[in-house]
Amino acid sequence: MIDQLLDKIEEMQNPTVVGLDPTYQMIPSFLRMQMLDVYGKTPRAVAEMFIHFNKEIIDHVYDLVPAVKPQIAMYEQYGLAGIGAYLETIDYAKKKGLLVIGDIKRGDISSTAAAYASHIGGTEIEGEYFDLWQEDAVTVNPYLGFDGIEPFVDICNEKNKAIFVLVKTSNLSSGELQDLHAGEKMVYERVAMLVRGWGEEAMGTKGYSKVGAVIGATYPEQGAKLRLLMPRTFFLVPGYGAQGGTGADLKGFFDATGRGCIINSSRGITEAYKKSDKYNEQDFGAAARDAVLAMKADLRF
Repeated sequence: MIDQLLDKIEEMQNPTVVGLDPTYQMIPSFLRMQMLDVYGKTPRAVAEMFIHFNKEIIDHVYDLVPAVKPQIAMYEQYGLAGIGAYLETIDYAKKKGLLVIGDIKRGDISSTAAAYASHIGGTEIEGEYFDLWQEDAVTVNPYLGFDGIEPFVDICNEKNKAIFVLVKTSNLSSGELQDLHAGEKMVYERVAMLVRGWGEEAMGTKGYSKVGAVIGATYPEQGAKLRLLMPRTFFLVPGYGAQGGTGADLKGFFDATGRGCIINSSRGITEAYKKSDKYNEQDFGAAARDAVLAMKADLRF
């Protein structure tokens, strides 16, 4: 999957991934009213809002970006209807030729870790194989060590998938744990060294491992340091835009050839219609497209 991602970034000349993290408040009022009229004040109504919203966004950006990243929690809160919206969003994105990074942040051990890994490994029933989630990659939590990562690494190799391990996250309180000293290095540096080692067992053909890392755009100095620590690790970088990260902050995250990262923007793209006098809410897809083009230009440092 990392090889495919590198190819698609090169094809699009754009290392942007669009985060599909819808909230009820994000949905334009006309679309909310339409779905409430049909389905009532129900989880099904919200799920349908999300599906229609996401499809419109995808329709306007699929030819500009290599991938989308739906955050599963936004959908799970609406139960089975929400999970259905998550799956339908992924299916639609795949049909449009996009790679899909499932932002699931799972972490456990043994049979539970293996069950979580079915997100990218699929499920077998009496010799029949089902790729139920259709994700090309997922995010994972390393707090339980290699016991929680190994099933995912095995599947990365077997199914040509990828994972992105949380290393230095973009949120303000990440330092409460990640910046603690563990000997001569901080915790996030120790995790980075583990990720680098795990990745050696799952190398792609283009110089990067199928075991990637999540590195927040809001910490540019740490990002540059981590690039030196993990020269063959592909970075998924949240925190651009709404959380304050800019293109200029990210130069050190990339390798010397300008590769090695995909930069996520969620609200900065999907809620762009709220931030411009150029668009009304019916034009939220067009506003998202303009936001992607502006981000692409900003990342050409």
